[in-house]
Amino acid sequence: MACFFRRSIAAKLARTLHQPEDVFISALHAAPVSKKRESPDFRLPVSILRAKGVLPSDGDAQLQAEALANQLNQDNVVDEVSVGHGGMIAFKVHRKLLVEKMLEPFGEEDAAFGFNSELFNTLKKGKTLVEFSSPNISKKFHAGHLRSTIIGNFIANLKESLGNHVIRMNYLGDWGMQFGLLGAGFDQFGSQEKLNVNPLQHLFDVYVQVNQEAEHNQEVHLAAREFFRKLEQRDSQAMSLWQQFRDITVKEYQKVYQRLGVPFDIYSGESFHQEQAQELVQLLRTRGLLKTSQRGTGVVDLSKEGDMSSCATVLRSDGTSLYITRDIAAAIDRKEKYHFDEMIYVTDKSQQNHFQQLFRILGIMGHPWAESCRHVSFGLVQGMSTRRGEVVFLEDVLDEARARMLHNMRQAKTTKEMDDPGDTAEKVGMSALIVQDFKGPLESDYKFDWDRMLQAQGDTGVFLQYTHARLRSLMRTNSAIGAKEMDPSLLLEQRSIAILQHLLRFDEVLYQSNRDLQPRHLVNFLTKLSHLVASALRELPVKGSPHNVAQARLRLFSGACSVLASGMRILGIKPVEKM
Repeated sequence: MACFFRRSIAAKLARTLHQPEDVFISALHAAPVSKKRESPDFRLPVSILRAKGVLPSDGDAQLQAEALANQLNQDNVVDEVSVGHGGMIAFKVHRKLLVEKMLEPFGEEDAAFGFNSELFNTLKKGKTLVEFSSPNISKKFHAGHLRSTIIGNFIANLKESLGNHVIRMNYLGDWGMQFGLLGAGFDQFGSQEKLNVNPLQHLFDVYVQVNQEAEHNQEVHLAAREFFRKLEQRDSQAMSLWQQFRDITVKEYQKVYQRLGVPFDIYSGESFHQEQAQELVQLLRTRGLLKTSQRGTGVVDLSKEGDMSSCATVLRSDGTSLYITRDIAAAIDRKEKYHFDEMIYVTDKSQQNHFQQLFRILGIMGHPWAESCRHVSFGLVQGMSTRRGEVVFLEDVLDEARARMLHNMRQAKTTKEMDDPGDTAEKVGMSALIVQDFKGPLESDYKFDWDRMLQAQGDTGVFLQYTHARLRSLMRTNSAIGAKEMDPSLLLEQRSIAILQHLLRFDEVLYQSNRDLQPRHLVNFLTKLSHLVASALRELPVKGSPHNVAQARLRLFSGACSVLASGMRILGIKPVEKM
């Protein structure tokens, strides 16, 4: 695997420069595969050695690179050392050894290719709590919550694959003034009969009606405040109605999450921390951290000078708690209950200021673990609509993706016979949604495009699924050949080498993804792998080749398929067997 070559090159550099091997491990990078010419396998920027103090920081970097390269002789691992522009030293390993070492893991059962890399030795492993999705109860699952759900699932999958104990938490929006409005609205517009028939749709209709009524009727606002006040005082009648709304919603949401293939360990919510929020307010007051603003609200001074120039409001003037109050209480409760090493919140970028205030208040309160809390933010999806018009609910998007994909599959001449075309269309449609979402930086807004998203060629989720299904079909068709035995000298063609060179980068891609929690690195890696596989399948046939050649090529394609499937699962994509 890549770590074998990285360690061998690092050892060579260590002997030459009289430094520990670990100094060079993170500095060596697998080179991107070039379409135009054969690429080296690893690159070492002299600038990193200068920054680490291994080489003098003054002087000409290009001359330093050339001088170092001249000291690095060939050996039984490195075949060639060269120098490129900008002080870049390039290493090419012996081709037969590259084939042998890279495909060696795929001859074993349950090969965890790329996940046992020494690059991960420097990563802190422990307990990671990921809070994501977090829709508001009493509403159908809005399409806007899709991004938080799939991004959070990706982060949880990635952290788990790298050896962390992950807690997946869905922190439901199940408290706040909107439930005062809904409670008051249900008294006026609600029907228990309609609630039993189509619960979330009826609650949605009630919410729309009461909001319209509130626009010109001040009494609705007063009734909403009164209902929420009763909730905070745990009035039995108000709590009974609220509990009914919550139970109905969670049951309906679980159906959507099952369809998305997104599991949760805990369904929490703001309501769990309402009483703790009141205790928190008292604690802030006792410690002199709670101030009263001119409007009568309770605030915490966040300014460094203590002049109230920057404040966070934690209490309404009527004494009721706010979202941030409950978030502070929730964070403290989670640390005490789960003893997490890091906590990651996944929400849209409009909440960046909220989380900055949250982490700042936790720090002011004397919680050093606030430094291990992180907010992963994302942009908006523009133009998401179905054939029926502007979309509101996620299920409409999933239905549309399945229907369009099913239509495309029926039109395609290459589509194979399958037991459940609808299930395959569902999985492929979902993968198309995920890859379109993950292709760019998470904080960027992007324009939703059905046609581009569902293309069978190009950098799409459909192409990933098609490539995986094609490789699985190849292995099923040639299962009698077997791929346990392999002669590395039969895989020295450039198409084979290009795939293996690309696989050298897998652990680096996982490492980078873990650093910035951006899925685009993995998406780009997998789409590039799929294009390389497509070219190799055209030029390196298994069928009709001599037995030993077929064995070797089957091992190559089996390895590519294994890595493709592993990467897809981290993204939250279920690989299909036929397509």
